[in-house]
Amino acid sequence: MARTSVTFDSAGIDIAGHLYTPDAPASGPRPAVVVGHPGTGVKEQAAGLYARRLAEQGFVALAFDSAYQGESGGLPRGLEDPGHRVEDLKAAVSYLTALAEVDADRIGLLGICASGGYTLTATAADHRVKAVATVSGVDIARQFRFGADGDQDPAVFQGMLDAAALARSAAARGEDPGVMPIFPETAEQAGALGGEHGVDGFDYYCTPRGAHERSAKFFVWESIDKLAFFDAFFAVPLIGDRPLLQIVGRRAVTAWMAVDVHQRAVGPKELHWIEGAGHVDLYDRTEYVDPAVAKLTEFYAAHLGAAN
Repeated sequence: MARTSVTFDSAGIDIAGHLYTPDAPASGPRPAVVVGHPGTGVKEQAAGLYARRLAEQGFVALAFDSAYQGESGGLPRGLEDPGHRVEDLKAAVSYLTALAEVDADRIGLLGICASGGYTLTATAADHRVKAVATVSGVDIARQFRFGADGDQDPAVFQGMLDAAALARSAAARGEDPGVMPIFPETAEQAGALGGEHGVDGFDYYCTPRGAHERSAKFFVWESIDKLAFFDAFFAVPLIGDRPLLQIVGRRAVTAWMAVDVHQRAVGPKELHWIEGAGHVDLYDRTEYVDPAVAKLTEFYAAHLGAAN
């Protein structure tokens, strides 16, 4: 398996990616998968892990940093723009269609966490995508509005919108608008704010387990009012008869969103549970990633064709 640094354009912004290609010679162009990263994540974390594992199974795989994040371009840094996140995925598909080693008629998407929701929207709008899968998939807008478990007091998001409005006004006056931190300073604080899910996220992003210097751990406040009107699941019926696989940890507090998607989907669909796993466990824990990759390999081989 080889990893190559690549760049491609997404609505005028340079996107930095890692292209993973199998070592074994191929008899012709291969099927390919675009892998999207979690919110505030970067291509070197969970997305890169899954891209590498899929390349080991014979697929060309592309992991990349979303616009405004990681090594990709765009200002302000740390902006979570749902519309552009979807555009990035479609731009990644465009990039793959131009590669000689990729069969342009056999391209799929894989979204992890927040990219799970974005890949659904991108698939609905882009008929070049022949199959879509998610791992711990969520609609990040729903997560902000309703909480990871769906039981958040509505006043919490209204408070975020207040802060976002103040930040925009501060920026207009030439003042520093500040940023919204995603994680507190300690695991104990993360637990107090977000329970086990908060602790798991802190353990991945803020400790040597998964931390990366370009994983920003914050959003600029402008992200919040952009998330207010986004709905990753609205267009799920437009995926139509293209196959959908969702891989979910049995212990994941976010699983209610995957169930929602499953109920909305009108074509071939599967909700595949990984026993014992929480939401973040599927980012990197070998005992959970292994069965997830096995299921993804089976899914993409069935719907994109076996790797050459």
